[in-house]
Amino acid sequence: MHLVYGVVAKLILNIVLIPIPSIGVNGAAIGTIACNLIACIIGFGVLKKNMDVKFKVSKYIFKPIVATLIMSVCSYAIYLVINSIIPGKIATILAIGMAVIIYALAVVTLKIFTKEEIHMIPYGQKIYKVLEKIGIYKEEKMV
Repeated sequence: MHLVYGVVAKLILNIVLIPIPSIGVNGAAIGTIACNLIACIIGFGVLKKNMDVKFKVSKYIFKPIVATLIMSVCSYAIYLVINSIIPGKIATILAIGMAVIIYALAVVTLKIFTKEEIHMIPYGQKIYKVLEKIGIYKEEKMV
C-alpha cells in the first residue's frame, strides 16, 4: 500500500514539472526520486512499527549519504580530468569504474558494515582480515 503514495507523488510531480520548459524531462527524474523516497520512508516506518526494528540514522542514512557525496564529487572530478585527455565514452566508463572503487573505499572507511555483514559477502572473511591488517577494523578480543 505504501507504494501507492509514492506513485501518486510521481504522477503529480510529472504532470506539474515536465511541462515547465526549464525543467522538462528532468521533472520525470525528480518525480522518480520523490516516489522512491516516499516509499522508502513509509517502508521504514512500517518496519519500525510492526517488527520493532531499531534503525540507526547515522548507519543507515547519514553514512551512506556521505559515502555517496564523496563518490559523486570524486568521480565527477575524475571524469573532467579523464575527459580532457580521452574524450568520449571511454572517459565515462573509466569514471564509473573509479566511482565504484571510491564508493567501496568510502563505505569501508566510514565503517557502515559490521563484521557479520562483511562476512556475508563473497570472500568476506578474507576482506575482513585485510581490513583488520590495515587498521580500519580492529580485531575483536575474546574475554
